[in-house]
Amino acid sequence: MTDKSREQLAARLEEIQQGKCFICLEPLRRDFERWEIDHIIPRAKGGKDDENNYAITHERCNRAKLDSDLRVARCMAGYERIKDRCAKEGPNRPNLGDFLEEYGGGKHSVRIRLEKDAVELSLSATGARPLRLSLYKDQLSGMKYFFAEFPIEYLFHDMRINPRAIGTRIRGLIEEFLAGRPQLHPSLGWVEVPGGGRDAKISIFDGQHKAVAQLLLGVRFLPVRVFVNPDLDVLLETNTRAGTVLRQVAFDKSIQRYLGSQIFWEKVEAFKQATGRAEEDFSFSEQDLVKFFRGEHREMKRYILDDVRTAVIYDPNNRLKDYVEFGGKATEKPVSYNAIERTFFSLFVSNEPLVIPMGYKFEVGEHPRQLEKTQLVQLMNIYAEEVLIGRYDFDRGTYRIEEAIRKGEDVPEAHLRAVRMAREEILYNILRYVRDCVKRFFLLMHGGRMVEEEELFQQAFPDLLWDHIRRVIRNIASLPIWMNKDPVISSAVFGGKQTYDFWKHIFNEGSTPGGVKVLAKPVTLDDLLT
Repeated sequence: MTDKSREQLAARLEEIQQGKCFICLEPLRRDFERWEIDHIIPRAKGGKDDENNYAITHERCNRAKLDSDLRVARCMAGYERIKDRCAKEGPNRPNLGDFLEEYGGGKHSVRIRLEKDAVELSLSATGARPLRLSLYKDQLSGMKYFFAEFPIEYLFHDMRINPRAIGTRIRGLIEEFLAGRPQLHPSLGWVEVPGGGRDAKISIFDGQHKAVAQLLLGVRFLPVRVFVNPDLDVLLETNTRAGTVLRQVAFDKSIQRYLGSQIFWEKVEAFKQATGRAEEDFSFSEQDLVKFFRGEHREMKRYILDDVRTAVIYDPNNRLKDYVEFGGKATEKPVSYNAIERTFFSLFVSNEPLVIPMGYKFEVGEHPRQLEKTQLVQLMNIYAEEVLIGRYDFDRGTYRIEEAIRKGEDVPEAHLRAVRMAREEILYNILRYVRDCVKRFFLLMHGGRMVEEEELFQQAFPDLLWDHIRRVIRNIASLPIWMNKDPVISSAVFGGKQTYDFWKHIFNEGSTPGGVKVLAKPVTLDDLLT
């Protein structure tokens, strides 16, 4: 195209797009910013060389676009915008509620009236016509339900039953919908209908990824299967088992723990009601719960541990959680949630249900489980302060760090140390020294008192012990190996994931099992405490 005809086309597209970039939807100021014209549907996917298939974008958006199809790129840009907005609000964000808020959903209750075999819905807040729908009964669960297509203004997200974050795999669903291939399973919701036919909320607890994909594509009405007056405990356990026991849903491990914690407290309430206890009565133990739910004793033990793990990692004072990747193998953050489970939790959380009543010394913060939780948070904070905070660069991330070192690229030493010390096999061995430090302290400072390894963090740590723990981590962090940029060391020692025993040998002997010298001398607890 000539410069003149290209300028004329740009002006027409800018007017059609109301002065906004097609991808990011932010204002497009052609007089001040570089811009480009591109195909909306790429020619490789059947797009035509036609003005109706052109869009004008910021140059930076088009060069950094997340898909060659500009429609997908625009959806993913919207996803990233909402994800960035929610980044500081919790690990399980963004969720369906965040997207509903962004696109004007979750505003109105629905007026609902039940009959024997039908349900009447009034959607007057948005001017939608009233609905009269058939009411069905599930033959196995006995729950009643109906199907309806709701304006998004009437849909809310149930964070309790489904706390999952929406991940980048949402792209696949967007592509499926754009290709005209409908997803066969509608979203699932529930409604508690008050007597007399009053207003009630439709809460979505399943199918949120399909719902979000449609929201990003501009859909304003969503089909939902709605359970009426359901047993919410059953829905919670059903959704949890779908992502754990049955593996029907790809729940991240942290989400499984969160849901297990929810079920734990549901079981606590059920136990209280069955035994006629007051709401504030916690004179029973974890062991009492396991015995009471004897048909589910394995599950109950897991729910107890899930509650401990969830309380620790989601504690608002936990400074390490900002460096934990909760959603799989992303490279932005240095520590995976699975690594947290295999290190901090496997070493310091007691697996056995306690016989001490749950209310024992709780008000003064001295219940063993309470100590275990708060002191694990404190340990995580010390590790974060000595290794990660102010040192780890989120923009640089972890992707191919060792490859960059071998190529001679400039990687800041503080960032390199943070990345290497956050590796699971290394972190596990660092915490072994912490464990030995605690054991020695109780042995020497408390008249030879022996404490079982799993119960260490259920004992109150004095300030002197915390000083010792910080000294151990700080001295390990000062070892030159973490900043060593020798290509041989990068390849032989840090190239690829190693076993726990590989790093145990390095700490104990000063060299790899293959004889590569790594440390000036073996690491001993005596040296770390000096």
